[in-house]
Amino acid sequence: MTVRQIQDEIIKLKKENDVCILAHLYQNHDILEVADYIGDSFGLSQQAANAPQKTVIMCGVRFMAETVKILSPEKKVLLSAPNAGCPMAEQLSVEELKELKKQYPDHAVVAYINTTADLKTECDVCVTSASAEKIVKNINSDKILFIPDCNLGEYIANQIPEKSFTFINGGCPIHLQIKVSDVEKAKALHPDAKLLVHPECHPSVTALSDYAGSTTGIMAYAKKSDAKEFIIGTENSIVEHLQYECPDKKFYPLFSGCICNDMKLTTLPEVLNCVKGIGGCEIELDEKTMIGAKKCIDEMLRLGE
Repeated sequence: MTVRQIQDEIIKLKKENDVCILAHLYQNHDILEVADYIGDSFGLSQQAANAPQKTVIMCGVRFMAETVKILSPEKKVLLSAPNAGCPMAEQLSVEELKELKKQYPDHAVVAYINTTADLKTECDVCVTSASAEKIVKNINSDKILFIPDCNLGEYIANQIPEKSFTFINGGCPIHLQIKVSDVEKAKALHPDAKLLVHPECHPSVTALSDYAGSTTGIMAYAKKSDAKEFIIGTENSIVEHLQYECPDKKFYPLFSGCICNDMKLTTLPEVLNCVKGIGGCEIELDEKTMIGAKKCIDEMLRLGE
């Protein structure tokens, strides 16, 4: 089968089988073309909760599918690639977090959405890269234990100097590969290009950017900007997506190795098997975990209003 034939079959079967397909922006473009909703991890879970379909396929990684299940416990949630995890989400165990809470009992525990459902049960509030600054400002605590990404945490701390932060040594191993030397090389090749980066990058890289923000924020900035050239400092699939959406502009990857292998485990044939009912794995969480994890998500929504 050709790519187009597989896509047509997926579109036909998802309608027949009452299936909603979610695709994170780090997926390949051929998968985005068959998705019902495209976006960042939390935005996708909110879309799934409002979707009429009873079955949801997450083309992403496990913690994203878990968040969908937490917000839609009545729905069948499938992870398209069963082995697709997130190294950052799995850097800290529940036991380790409990020990940290004993060390910092007067700190509010703020968890990046890139964490497991089990870990969320021990946190006070979740944040996304887009909402973190507003939510941390609204927290009724001047002391923050931010997990797991110290780079995003430091970026937020710089915006809120009136609060004190404690971090763990965690972060995205993909974004951490990007160095200041990569910025220097890219700027030398494309001196007129704007540098847009994700705050999961090292602070030394983020400090050199023209814009730092979430994946959707980066894309929105590039679309609205009058500039014609952009260096993209996040997962390289964003370069491809922006090339499709803004054919009159030019986009360059900041670092050629910024590729999330877990995201790339999802393939178009894998999605086809999912809508056929013979692929993926169903996400199952016990009621205690779902209730516990949902509390910090609900708090994120309350503080983010």
